Amino acid sequence: MVALQNPSLVFHQKPTSPASLSSSFVPPQLSSSSSSSCSSCQRQLSVRRRLKFTVTAAVKIIRNRPLDRVVEKHNRLRFVTKLKTLLLSKPHHHLPISILSKCRSYLSFPPSRPLPSMIARYPSIFELYHHPTNDLPSVRLTPAALAVAAEECALRSHISDRLAIKLQKLLMLSKHRRLLLDKLVHLAPDLGLPPNFRSRLCNEHPSRFRIVDSSYGRALELVAWDPDLAVPFPPPAPKDTKLIFNRPPRFKRLRLPKGVNLKRKHRDYLLKLEELPAVSPYSDAGEFNKLGMREEKRACAVVREVLAMMVEKRTLVDHLTHFRRDFGLSNKVRGMLVRHPELFYVSLKGVRDSVFLVEGYDDGNLVEKDELLVAKERLVELVREGKRMRKLRRQGLDSCVHEDDDDDNSDDSGDEVIVDDDDGLEELVRIGVIGPDWEEVSEDDDEEEEMGDGEVGEFWSVGAVDNEDGGLMEPW
Repeated sequence: MVALQNPSLVFHQKPTSPASLSSSFVPPQLSSSSSSSCSSCQRQLSVRRRLKFTVTAAVKIIRNRPLDRVVEKHNRLRFVTKLKTLLLSKPHHHLPISILSKCRSYLSFPPSRPLPSMIARYPSIFELYHHPTNDLPSVRLTPAALAVAAEECALRSHISDRLAIKLQKLLMLSKHRRLLLDKLVHLAPDLGLPPNFRSRLCNEHPSRFRIVDSSYGRALELVAWDPDLAVPFPPPAPKDTKLIFNRPPRFKRLRLPKGVNLKRKHRDYLLKLEELPAVSPYSDAGEFNKLGMREEKRACAVVREVLAMMVEKRTLVDHLTHFRRDFGLSNKVRGMLVRHPELFYVSLKGVRDSVFLVEGYDDGNLVEKDELLVAKERLVELVREGKRMRKLRRQGLDSCVHEDDDDDNSDDSGDEVIVDDDDGLEELVRIGVIGPDWEEVSEDDDEEEEMGDGEVGEFWSVGAVDNEDGGLMEPW
């Protein structure tokens, strides 16, 4: 506006040199000393950028369909496994539907769907009936499911020492030789631990670990360091390359899964990481910083050791993030897992991502099967038998008809609505269905039989009960 009112100001001003312009679009001219310092800064910045790209390069996840199918099969069994765990918590292995509806978050079941219709999908495992005392609609385990649960309970008691060794090795991997029990609950099913490990297994081995009170809650603390257990999981045997001439290769190669192609800088980084001296996952985490190649190699070794302890050599990525401070891992655990496709595979199936130990699988099958997988296979057979029973019921047949066992390859996505894969025990405590010390709650069965339809009450118990075969079956 000033230039329009006084045109002489525009035409009589001295021309301004480009060096004297102070606009943000034109950079000022620098002296020789400042330009040399700037060039050195640019060189350092370019080096940092190259290093940052090398370490945090984004990797496209190539789908591994056999491993994705493993996750899909696990998702189909989630409702069955969690409901079986709830029923086994009762002395007589039954629960009213009114109480079971309070556990929808734990069962990963949406509130829009009725529970009885979902339970009726598995007639070989669960049975709907009316309780003879209070005439409440209830659910209980079938004799076949009770037999499978009894075998699993006996097997876990038989391998109690091996399960204790897994806990001891986890404590040896931690930075402070101590882990919170609330965190261990997330890994307990994948490790094969019984649901009552906090009250039984942790107290049955006082020479290995003990329960202590910390500022964050009850924790499991290591009692004695065992050097015989501080041995990393053995590396996989080299595959036979079937070379014509027995001579060393001219170039170093990575053992990558089929179909995985990496950029050159990423591949060179992984090769340099392999050339570094071996780092034990049981080494002191305080000696390592959170940045650097040696630190990342130790972090990969720790995650590899943890996954090797799992029954199925896999777990959820979120479960590992719970222990990133305890194990001395970086905050970006998922990025580290994706960055190493030669060691881990991150599956995007389900609500939450799962991570696999690549060397533990061969074309979707476990290289070494754990003993505890026998009970899971028996449960899968019962699910198939239940599907055959439903087909026969729909067809109105009274006699058994031989059918193919192709049900395992069929799509069961309609049988279950997957909401979340969380454990949900904290939600049960919050709503008051169970107490904070639910594993040690003892309950009178007579009071439970008189419980009304609107009451919730605490129904967890640890008392032993006689099963139908005459032996003692101990709930958790």
